[in-house]
Amino acid sequence: MRRGGVGVLAAFVLSLSGAHAAEQAAVVQTRVFEASPWMSYYGDAASLGSLARVASTFRVIDVDLDPDAGNFTPAEVAALKNGGRNVVLSYLNLGSCETYRSYWRDVPDGFVSCEANKAAHAGTYRGYRQEMWMNLSNADYQRLIVDYVAPRLVAQGADGFYLDNLEIVEHGTATRNGPCDATCAQGGLDLVRKLREKYPELILVMQNATGRTTREGSTGGVAFASLLDGIAHEEVYAPKYDPSVEAELAAWKAMALRPNGHAFWIATLDYVGGCEAAAKARRVYARSRAKGFVPYASDASARQGVVCYWEK
Repeated sequence: MRRGGVGVLAAFVLSLSGAHAAEQAAVVQTRVFEASPWMSYYGDAASLGSLARVASTFRVIDVDLDPDAGNFTPAEVAALKNGGRNVVLSYLNLGSCETYRSYWRDVPDGFVSCEANKAAHAGTYRGYRQEMWMNLSNADYQRLIVDYVAPRLVAQGADGFYLDNLEIVEHGTATRNGPCDATCAQGGLDLVRKLREKYPELILVMQNATGRTTREGSTGGVAFASLLDGIAHEEVYAPKYDPSVEAELAAWKAMALRPNGHAFWIATLDYVGGCEAAAKARRVYARSRAKGFVPYASDASARQGVVCYWEK
């Protein structure tokens, strides 16, 4: 895992010593992030159906491992990993804080909850009344995510994080829906770097936010893009085609990034209404693959309450 010269990996390796350092570096550098197929699902294990079927079908599995949600036990996460064949990512909302998360109000001593951190509030997320945009440069919010929220997901068995709502770094200030100035935007890049520094061996996938701010930005002296193992974007081909987003993903692909010595993972997540829309899903898959992306299609944005087995 070479992430930008003497960047994160080098700092991690130098913090170790002797044979242990060499052994740990080998583990980090040889980790395989197999690309396909993948799925995104935010329900619980009981509604998922057969864990064995999911584990035998998908190589990359995005689920919500918030322990307070009770979606999956660590044993169920282990079953999804299928003996290490699969990568299980946990959803991690960085750009906004949901009012139904326990840490909206209740946190251990030494942390500031999302609700109490008024200085970080950047307005209610339009269309999602249970979410508050957060100023990502706020030190208390960064610490809450890095030192409290993320470790709880790792304890559940997460192989990495599926980072959501970082598109706030692209908002600018000419909006009421999550205004974010240059300091806020840089804070978002810095927050991801702090996650990478804490978890150099885990996989980081960023959803959306694929414009120039993240593609060309830097943090702590390293290129932001070098911190990631992959990206995904919603609604590239369905419900309707978005050529601007497709072009953004193509620009990332042209960078030819090689995290862990493997091809940078670029996925699409489209919404076709339900698992009965097989013909539409097949068209979406074909268009995504034609550009070299890894496709998945689900029911609807912010739902993802079913798993669709499109390929027989």
